[in-house]
Amino acid sequence: MWRTVCQSVIGRFHLETGLPCQDYGACQILDSQVLIGAVADGAGSAKHSDLGAQIAVEAALDFLETVNTNSEIDLVSEPLATAEELKKVFEQVYPKLVAFVLEKLQAEAESNNYALADLACTLLVFVVTPDWLAAMQIGDGFILIKPVGDDYQLLFQPDKGEYINETTFITSKNALEEMQIKVLEKPVAFLCAATDGVESVSVNYRNWQPFSPFFKPLELYLQDTEHPLDKDLKEFLEREELNARTTDDKTLLLALWSDQGD
Repeated sequence: MWRTVCQSVIGRFHLETGLPCQDYGACQILDSQVLIGAVADGAGSAKHSDLGAQIAVEAALDFLETVNTNSEIDLVSEPLATAEELKKVFEQVYPKLVAFVLEKLQAEAESNNYALADLACTLLVFVVTPDWLAAMQIGDGFILIKPVGDDYQLLFQPDKGEYINETTFITSKNALEEMQIKVLEKPVAFLCAATDGVESVSVNYRNWQPFSPFFKPLELYLQDTEHPLDKDLKEFLEREELNARTTDDKTLLLALWSDQGD
């Protein structure tokens, strides 16, 4: 069974300037073994990026659930034989997912007389089972995993663009070109998807290696807590020592595979 918890909290800068939280994250268990999840970070310069982030995440999960239901890809049954086969499948699935998300964002923009860029956001998506993982990333933020018997590792290097405070958004013209996809054919014990609000306190920018002392307590919490609570993660993200080091909105989506019956 998967144990999961997800929380977004507003950053100090947004509180001081009256901006809403522009992060959003969510996950869904398709059965006891298949977990899908997504996180998004709205562009700070986009007028309605908080709405864009929510729409993007919800649309991504809807797409994966619908794809599975329609048997275009069977996520629930026996896993595909090789990582190469999985990669071929998701190299088709994830561009279609992006197109579906953009359709939802465009429909929202047209119905409210917004520009599509007003809903700009990053998007990170994953499908994970006890046997394999397939993930994609557009923009910054990160997906961290801990394979069984291994150490914490980032799936992708966050997209920081050519200039400071620059990244790629799902609404960018080059979004598909910059989209990163990775398939891992090995058991994953722990996963963390996050927006860039926690990068500075959890990742070493010099070598893009995760800071283990940040993630270990989170993993232990899931190991020790049969029913994780959103409020516990909210308290963790709102700690003064954390806010002193980052002023941005913060989102964490945590998942742990437990082979003990819940």
